[in-house]
Amino acid sequence: MAHLTASQVTHFEEQGYLVVEDLFDPEQDIDPVIEEYATVLDQLAQELKEKGEISSTYDDLPFGDRLTKIYAESGKVHAQYFDFSLPQRNVQADTPMWVGPAVFRMLRNEKLLDAVESLIGPEIYSNPVQHVRLKPPEHLCPINEETGNIQLGATPWHQDTGVVTPEADETNMLTVWFCLWDAPIESGCLEVIPRSHREGLLQHCHAQGQMSRGFGLHIPDKFLRSGDGVPLPMKRGSVLFFHRLNRHSSLPNTSDNIRWSFDLRYNPMGQPTGRGAFPGFVARSRSNPGSELHDPIEWANRWYDTRSKLAESENPTFNRWTADSPTCA
Repeated sequence: MAHLTASQVTHFEEQGYLVVEDLFDPEQDIDPVIEEYATVLDQLAQELKEKGEISSTYDDLPFGDRLTKIYAESGKVHAQYFDFSLPQRNVQADTPMWVGPAVFRMLRNEKLLDAVESLIGPEIYSNPVQHVRLKPPEHLCPINEETGNIQLGATPWHQDTGVVTPEADETNMLTVWFCLWDAPIESGCLEVIPRSHREGLLQHCHAQGQMSRGFGLHIPDKFLRSGDGVPLPMKRGSVLFFHRLNRHSSLPNTSDNIRWSFDLRYNPMGQPTGRGAFPGFVARSRSNPGSELHDPIEWANRWYDTRSKLAESENPTFNRWTADSPTCA
């Protein structure tokens, strides 16, 4: 059992975040996911080699070096190929994603759900706002020729409630973040602002020029408490939990290897997910265990069905913020 202690729950409630060390057994819980993703990288390398976009599959390189080399030579970050969610726009019938069984088993890892239960209760829904992040070193990352920015870098300051639709504003959404490899500061670990979850939802703006960190939807610096960020370097096996209104970001990856992490969400059953077009599932129900989803194939099929439906219709709106907001000027 991995239920949290009373002091851990108190820390989460007061600070808006909590790091639990050694919640996972790295070999038992994390390595199967790494092994599954090695096959995904094999597939990507073969496809790009056949298209002539890379000169070699680089299968003699370790995973991180191989991914970085493939990204650099192809001139593109193939993040969607590995993700277990769909993009928020332009979904096509063949939009790549990875919804493998090892990923599904991690989503409903019993030790993880024990800890989640301590924070949001025993009726747990796996919220479909979820991602894998494979961030290459920034000095080796391909550049977006239109913007001049790297294609995948640091994540700017934001709140998770700010990146879902308003229907989920009262949802008790819990973010779960953990690294598959160690995430020291130089690899681009997360940074949080303690107690910021008590200060409400802030305006988020679309990037219109140079930013202090990352690029994209963000909280402008003028709305932040400058200098209050706390970096959270973590070892694999540890897990970070944080409140939906906690202000957080990631540091740039200045190391020579990728930063590899899972970014998951859970909420109590019956509450809006904030991304209703995407499929979630019942991960745990103490009152009705028969409602839980245990079949990884069914989970994958839900995502494939969603992809097919979205490819045949106009994609829904996922973003509440407009680019012309006067507060963003």
